[in-house]
Amino acid sequence: MYNESVMEVFRNPKNVGEIENPSGVGTVGNASCGDIMQISLKIENDIIVDAKFKTFGCAAAIATSSTATEMIKGLSVDEALKITNKKVVEVLGGLPAQKLHCSVLAEEAIQKAIEDYRSKQK
Repeated sequence: MYNESVMEVFRNPKNVGEIENPSGVGTVGNASCGDIMQISLKIENDIIVDAKFKTFGCAAAIATSSTATEMIKGLSVDEALKITNKKVVEVLGGLPAQKLHCSVLAEEAIQKAIEDYRSKQK
């Protein structure tokens, strides 16, 4: 069902956990499948210096969470907002059609975490 790249990331995810005193947190869920994803960010001078995730879900949800957090580290907030679910899927080498919603959750969690960060800046 999953390619070897997805399974490798699922077995050895990076950035699992929470950031203490995060700059922004985004939590999203998909009621139809039960996946819940939370991404927390540490941002300094508008650059994402750290990103961590906590995900309750399937292999695809965990793999997309891990991949997305790796992709956004070191990016500016504006650059991170350009990360799409399609880019996450490309990095993973593809996902089964019925699991593409997991990559959408990763994109949405990043967006929500950045929204949370920006709301605290005002």
